[in-house]
Amino acid sequence: MTVYRVGGAVRDTLLGFPFSETDWVVVGSTPEALLAEGYTQVGKDFPVFLHPETKEEYALARTERKSGHGYHGFAVHADPSVTLEEDLARRDLTINAMAEDRDGVIIDPYGGQTDLEAKVLRHVSPNFVEDPLRVLRVARFAARYRHLGFTVAVETQTLMQTLSDSGELGHLPAERVWIETERALGERDPAVYFEVLRDCGALVHCFPEIAVTSGIDRLAVASLHTHNSPCRWAILLSELPPERAIDCSTRIKAPNHYRDLADRVCTWRPRTKAALAD
Repeated sequence: MTVYRVGGAVRDTLLGFPFSETDWVVVGSTPEALLAEGYTQVGKDFPVFLHPETKEEYALARTERKSGHGYHGFAVHADPSVTLEEDLARRDLTINAMAEDRDGVIIDPYGGQTDLEAKVLRHVSPNFVEDPLRVLRVARFAARYRHLGFTVAVETQTLMQTLSDSGELGHLPAERVWIETERALGERDPAVYFEVLRDCGALVHCFPEIAVTSGIDRLAVASLHTHNSPCRWAILLSELPPERAIDCSTRIKAPNHYRDLADRVCTWRPRTKAALAD
């Protein structure tokens, strides 16, 4: 059994960017072996375990094969024969497909370090188009790292457009869309998330309510003045009639305090505007 640090912790360490979670991949082991060492299995779909002391996630190296729609539509294969390189190949972006061994050596079979230096968000393989959630994830990473100069690779934008055109985004659970969106709202440049979705044709599928408003521009300005995610969400929806803002928030399972603040802003904005005009 060999354990590697993977994903965001490796990426952000190389970037000098703060991070709060560390994930690990385990090569050459089995669920039975991890359970015997005191790990706790979480979930039924993927072989992921919690460390008995740190509670960090340890996942058995695995491969995935598309078997249905959405980001859950995969058949997972995990056994001791799966290599680290095979596990990293299933990841979304090259900067997320790096690993670090116990001695601090970086394993980077897909050019993640090169793309970090070039400040490019690039897909690992053509299999990118198998998971519609990756469109939202790329948009979120663009929002997180825009201030560092990161952009989405042209060829990756093309695959994101392909996913948008395929109808696969319609199979994403609303809860998962909201998770990525709420994370993006907390980033330094949240408007970039919606800009990237707009540029690849995904905005009309995920957020049709704001596709014809100037909400993204309003959010870009507001984010300079507030880090409060509910406020940012309310500003994004502020041009909508209150009932449409409520429908949008409800449709993607936004928490009640997000929904209610957006409702109040949409209700009072035209009244305040009219009062100021008088």
